[in-house]
Amino acid sequence: MALKARVTVSLKPGVLDAQGKAVAGALTELGFPGVREARVGKVIELDLDADDRAAAEASVKAMCDKLLANSVIENYRIEIA
Repeated sequence: MALKARVTVSLKPGVLDAQGKAVAGALTELGFPGVREARVGKVIELDLDADDRAAAEASVKAMCDKLLANSVIENYRIEIA
């Protein structure tokens, strides 16, 4: 059975987001003055060969802890479909 996982990685609150700051500045320059702040993250989609949803989620959590997210400065959220 195949399962899909989506991992959303974002910077923790208080961590400087230089890319988000650049996006907010560019949007203001493009005529969108209502943008006070932007935060930029990433979405990683995985196709998994797994029969057990709980095991798949545990596996994806291990992937996040080892590679996909930097736990010092980033949070992540896992969705299994």
